[in-house]
Amino acid sequence: MREELLHFIWRYRHFHQQGLVTEDGRPLQIEFPGEPNTDQGPDLRKARIRIGDVRFEGAVELHVRASDWLRHGHAGDPRYQEVILHVVWDNDRDRAAGDIPVLVLATRVSKILLSRYEHWMRQPVFVPCERQLPNVDAGIRGEWIRALVLRRLQRRDALVRERLEQSRQDWAETTWWMLARSMGLPVNAAAFEAVARSLPLRLLRRHRCYPSTVETLLLGQAGLLAEEGAAREYLFWQGKYGLSPVREPVSFLRMRPGHFPAARLSQLAGLLTSGGGWFSLIRDAGAVETVMKALGEIKGLGKDMQRGILINAFVPLLFSYGQGEKALRWLGQLPAERNSLLRGWAGLGVHAGNAADSQGLLELRKEYCDARRCLDCAIGRACLNG
Repeated sequence: MREELLHFIWRYRHFHQQGLVTEDGRPLQIEFPGEPNTDQGPDLRKARIRIGDVRFEGAVELHVRASDWLRHGHAGDPRYQEVILHVVWDNDRDRAAGDIPVLVLATRVSKILLSRYEHWMRQPVFVPCERQLPNVDAGIRGEWIRALVLRRLQRRDALVRERLEQSRQDWAETTWWMLARSMGLPVNAAAFEAVARSLPLRLLRRHRCYPSTVETLLLGQAGLLAEEGAAREYLFWQGKYGLSPVREPVSFLRMRPGHFPAARLSQLAGLLTSGGGWFSLIRDAGAVETVMKALGEIKGLGKDMQRGILINAFVPLLFSYGQGEKALRWLGQLPAERNSLLRGWAGLGVHAGNAADSQGLLELRKEYCDARRCLDCAIGRACLNG
């Protein structure tokens, strides 16, 4: 038994409720199990119960073992004085916590629910609930995936704002870092961002009319210069600008030639020397096709990579800038990504119709399924409720 499962069982009343009695033998009725308390103190508040003929309203505390009350330091804590019921899985104490009634649930919960949850926690499958997934209402599933798109953008908003603070609220510089990071995904995101940070945008703009120079600087900072002539040119610029090579190593792990770091950095140089600023373009563009057209002018930058830049760099920047509605609209207009995780979802009958769907499914797998946060997931709760 885990405490989060005990919370789920109590909140959604997945226990036999007929003939409830407290540990001291008094009849108990549950009118309302309470609402989660997000502050310090008892687990749930505003619960309503009846013990005998007396009605109580207050807080409920849940523990796997009754002795956890003392182990967690609740005895004498004034925040727990309003607790009207202590719900436990196992009563391993001779006496209750003070005069607080105790309810034990171990003998009142379906063995089917417990075995299903245990199976989810232990089995090495693509997603824990894949056997029950076809039975989940499509409306519940769709609404949850849409909610996860927003959560994913909120997580990326934190990343953008952290970089904004580091760049002293310079949106153009932050865009340059995010652009480089997206070009390095999934393996070299940190290394490419480190290269971008080592070459300030104001320095690179001086050489915008000389693409080969920008490319040499990027490759040199990443330690990827093979040609002797380019290496000599890089040493010249390194001495002129006092550049320090990046210590973050790039990886060639499981890559096709078109995705090799040197090829991606060459395309990144093309993005820098292509013309106007990317942040002003995405900020002012009304349609996603405008940005896709500009990205399409970069030599060697395929459609998948163009969409990847939009999804992983430009859409989060728009969201953080306050253009959240446009960011979500662009995701809905872009085709879904193509990768092994989305093929796994498709194998379970869950298909992404656009980039918003694919982002929601990626968030679901990474933040909930892989972490076995089934009780925090609307789909997981629906499977257990079923």
